[in-house]
Amino acid sequence: MTDSVTLKFGEQTFELPVIIGSEGERAIDIRSLRQQTGFITYDPGFANTGSCKSAITFMDGERGILRYRGIPIEELAEESIFTETAYLLINGELPTRKELNRWSVMLNDASLVHEDMQGFYQHFPRGSHPMGILSSMVNALRSFYPELQVQEEEIDITVTRLISKIRTMAAMSYKMSRGHKVVYPRPDLSYCANFLNMMFDTPVKPYAIEPEVVRALEVFWILHADHEQNCSTSAVRLVGSARVNLYAAISSGIAALWGPLHGGANQAVIEMLSTIRDRGGDVGWAVEKAKDRKDPFRLMGFGHRVYKTYDPRAKIMKRMCDNLLNRLHLEDPLLDIARELEQRATTDDYFIKQHLYPNVDFYSGIVLRAIGIPTNMFTVMFAIGRLPGWIAQWKESMDDPDWRLGRPRQVYVGDVQQGYVDIDAR
Repeated sequence: MTDSVTLKFGEQTFELPVIIGSEGERAIDIRSLRQQTGFITYDPGFANTGSCKSAITFMDGERGILRYRGIPIEELAEESIFTETAYLLINGELPTRKELNRWSVMLNDASLVHEDMQGFYQHFPRGSHPMGILSSMVNALRSFYPELQVQEEEIDITVTRLISKIRTMAAMSYKMSRGHKVVYPRPDLSYCANFLNMMFDTPVKPYAIEPEVVRALEVFWILHADHEQNCSTSAVRLVGSARVNLYAAISSGIAALWGPLHGGANQAVIEMLSTIRDRGGDVGWAVEKAKDRKDPFRLMGFGHRVYKTYDPRAKIMKRMCDNLLNRLHLEDPLLDIARELEQRATTDDYFIKQHLYPNVDFYSGIVLRAIGIPTNMFTVMFAIGRLPGWIAQWKESMDDPDWRLGRPRQVYVGDVQQGYVDIDAR
C-alpha cells in the first residue's frame, strides 16, 4: 500500500501523504495542498473531511460498529454503568474499583449548585426551551467557578463539577418550570437514581425508585455518551480551538445539539407519533407519505447519516424498550403506534432498500416517554449523556500536537470587484 497519493493538474503532479488509522481508515493529508497547488477542497457538510486524529470513539457505518476506547458498545451497555463509561471516555481506560469509588464520591460532593443560580432560572421567560436555558446556565458556571484551567488537577475538578452539576441543573429547571420545590441530590443514591429522584420526587408523593427504570436510563446515557465527530462534538472542538474555557465549549455543544436533525430527533419522533395519533392512528398514511419522494414528510427516527445498516445502538435500545414496556405494563396509544410503525417499516421493501432502519432516536424517544420525561426535556437528556464525550474530545484537542485554530475556507461565488455608487445615484 502506497504511503502517498499523486494529484495531477495539467502537466504538474503533486505528492500528498496518506495517513492510516488503527482500524485501517485511510485519509489524504491535504495540509500542504493550498501551499503546493493553490487549490482548496470543497466538501459541504464535511462528510469526507477528517478534522482531527482521535483515539476516543471508532464507528463503522457500513458494518454497524461502535466502540468507546476500543470496547464494543454492546459490552458497555450490558456490563457498565454510566459513570464508569464516562470515566473511560475522559481518562482513556476503565477505572479500578478504587478509582471509580473515589470519582463517585467526587461527583456526589460536587452535585449541589450555587443557590444564586436559582434566581437565573426564575427570570427566564415562561415557555423558554430547556436547551436554551441549559446552554446559558452551563456558560454561567464559569462565573461561579472561575479557576484557571492550567493544571491537570483543576481540569479534573472542572470536569467532575460539570458532569455532576448538569443533572442537578436539568432537574432543577424542570421542577421550577412546574412551580415545584427543588429536590436536592442525595448521597445514598447513584448518579442515575439521583437524577430521577430530583426530577420526580415531591413532598406529597415520594418517588419510588425502580431498578428497571434506573437501568434504562443508564443504558440510554451510555449509548449517547459519544459518537465521533458529529455536529455538536465538532462544535465543541471548533469553539475549543479558540482556547475558550471548557464551560463555553460545552455550551456551544448544547446549542448545536438543540437542532431537530441532531439531538432533537428523539423529540421529533414523539411529535410524529402524536401526528399519526391525531389522524386516528393511521400508520399506513405515514408510511406512504414517507415513500413519496415529492412529499417533504419524513419518518423521524429512521435512517442515519453514517450508519448504512442497523444502528448498533438501536438494537440495544430496542431490547431495553421492549423490556421496560413489558415490566411497567404501560398503556399509551403513542407506544402502540410506535410498535406498529416499527413493524411496517422494517418489513417494507422500500425502507429496507433505502437502509431506513429504526435508529437509536426512535427507541430512545419511546423509552424516555415511558420513564416519564416530558417531551421538551428529551434533548436535555441527550445532552447529559453526551457530556462525557464532549469533555473527552475537548481534552484530546487541547493536547493535540497538530492543534490549529479552526478556520475553514470557502469558494467565493459573489460579485466581482465593483465601485461604490452614491446613494442618490442608485
